[in-house]
Amino acid sequence: MFDKILIANRGEIALRVIRAAREMGIKTVAVHSTADSDAMHVRMADESVCIGPPPSPQSYLSVPAIISACEITGAQAIHPGYGFLSENAEFVQIVEDHGITFIGPTAEHIRVMGDKITAKDTMKALGVPCVPGSDGGVPDLETAKKIGEEFGYPVIIKATAGGGGRGMKVAMSADEMESAFMTARAEGKAAFGNDEVYIEKYLTTPRHIEIQVFGDGKGKAVHLGERDCSLQRRHQKVFEEAPGPSISPEERAKIGKVCADAVAKINYIGAGTIEFLYENGEFYFIEMNTRLQVEHPVTEGIFGVDLVREQILVAASEPMSFGQDDLVINGHAIEVRINAEKLPNFSPCPGRISAFHAPGGLGVRMDSALYDGYSIPPYYDSLIAKLIVHGRDRAEALARLDRALGELIVDGIDTTVPLFHALLQEPEIHNGEYNIHWLEHWLAANMAQ
Repeated sequence: MFDKILIANRGEIALRVIRAAREMGIKTVAVHSTADSDAMHVRMADESVCIGPPPSPQSYLSVPAIISACEITGAQAIHPGYGFLSENAEFVQIVEDHGITFIGPTAEHIRVMGDKITAKDTMKALGVPCVPGSDGGVPDLETAKKIGEEFGYPVIIKATAGGGGRGMKVAMSADEMESAFMTARAEGKAAFGNDEVYIEKYLTTPRHIEIQVFGDGKGKAVHLGERDCSLQRRHQKVFEEAPGPSISPEERAKIGKVCADAVAKINYIGAGTIEFLYENGEFYFIEMNTRLQVEHPVTEGIFGVDLVREQILVAASEPMSFGQDDLVINGHAIEVRINAEKLPNFSPCPGRISAFHAPGGLGVRMDSALYDGYSIPPYYDSLIAKLIVHGRDRAEALARLDRALGELIVDGIDTTVPLFHALLQEPEIHNGEYNIHWLEHWLAANMAQ
């Protein structure tokens, strides 16, 4: 087992890793920019190293600085959290070349799943159901129009190297294809340095269902059920729950086994999430995230496991602490992502926290790096907290969420908390009757953009 690990991240996820490591008796190293000198993860870690100025490319994305921090402190492994360098295959290769363990998948698995076309081809070969669409990249507009005619509109054009909703455009008809195709290519080039795109049939009322998988890198893998992440704004998740209100036990067991078998066949190591669109009882693969997800706490809530602890165990060549038969769902869990943003336009709202009080009580978990007097820097993602609740069933979890939101105090800045208060008044939320387009329609009708 490792004596010391370095956490190449910040905020709540850095704290999350520190807590797991501390329970395992492992010392931690926090890296930070000058803007994060007073951050909670810096205070909580056993050691800290400043790796550069506020801009991410000069600090949290600086591979030489992170490797140097490992060598200076003697850290034997790096946990990447999510975002930043967590799915950067080149970074993983450099880490391994320096004799440091990367707590996550191999560089090759990250590389394969990071390219949407290669990932889709790989999953097809492994027996995972996929959305109908183009075979590989689409080279030009003429080919795109032929594909649109073949599959029928609407279709969605996606950047091969895309993510976070960037480089994705929908063409509802042939008249819209040229604009959507050219825009998706331009966005892909600007955001990822790659203008290759592919085309898929656009499902009109799907839910976003993702399967949590975990492998030991030696041919053994399990699934930990599904999460429903259908409530999204601009392709960004805001509300996640497990189990999904629309998934039957039979469907869960079937698609879960398909996913676990797939990652076992490729000797996948660590946590991964296979994401699907789900419509009319059918699952369609869209991508695999080769890292810990923001929403992993809802899975931990219903299964009573620590996914970060398991990541560390298998990275150290230790066996997983559970098998498939040990994983039995207990109750229902919901997470809401709380951002430092001003409604109704969701504009970033950094600033000083004048008062902070986290909710508590039975079945309430608050993952956050906030504290009284903390100044949220303007340089990073606006996610400041995740409120997670667990109940015996979905109704109890929703009631607990409502109560916990009422207890939460974040003064000094604007947050997205009022959005969740409003959503909990909607019958569709309580009935679980929504799809990936529901929130956008609701926002248009209830909040001036």
